[in-house]
Amino acid sequence: MLKIPGYEGGPLVQGSPHLDDPLFWPVHLGTSLRGEDAQRAAFGADWDAATDLYRALSAEHEWPVFSVPLRSGHTIHVVYRNLDGERGVDYLMHHPAWTAAETVAVDDGHFMGPGMAWPELLSAARQPAAEGVDDVHARLLLLFPALGDALLPEDAGIALTAALAALTVIEEPAEVASMLLENQGPWAPARWSRVDGVWINDGGHSHRNPRNAFALPQDRLLEIGNALNGGGATAQRTPG
Repeated sequence: MLKIPGYEGGPLVQGSPHLDDPLFWPVHLGTSLRGEDAQRAAFGADWDAATDLYRALSAEHEWPVFSVPLRSGHTIHVVYRNLDGERGVDYLMHHPAWTAAETVAVDDGHFMGPGMAWPELLSAARQPAAEGVDDVHARLLLLFPALGDALLPEDAGIALTAALAALTVIEEPAEVASMLLENQGPWAPARWSRVDGVWINDGGHSHRNPRNAFALPQDRLLEIGNALNGGGATAQRTPG
């Protein structure tokens, strides 16, 4: 059985077999596909099959885990938390030197986030990996629900459209990409800035906003930002 240090819960299993199913991706991105138009564009005639897949992903006896290693030695774990009445997806980060994984974002009815800015999402997706999820498109879509960025670059839709076109059977990937970017996760898009070398945001539900009582410690914020940005603290933002 898989173990993530400090993460208490149910039976963790490798989720990688699901990555080859084109329907997995719209199911995984579901919280950003709000409204009938978005769901119709993403699922088309496959709604019943997608419902069956969601039930499989949400089974209490197996909690799928998708691991995204980073160049820094950190790993982002995307965990389907299948507790009865408390289902959701947890975005965790861990490093071998840490005693326990840290929660970066939580995608559920009691959401916590955002956990990443767009430049960080793109950087994490493009970092090479010898194990875990190594496909750039898969990494981008897996981590997308942790995104919350009010200042998206004009070309954000290009990368997202390419990922959807490569991994799904969505007929109009550019249209769905636009919908996803318009509805980033369950939280309001946040503004990101670099303060004393640390990338933080102003989200009222984010662990990466130092003003929140539940924010991660300063040293963790620095380390997480550096890891997401490829080992450095650079991102396309104006320092605060």
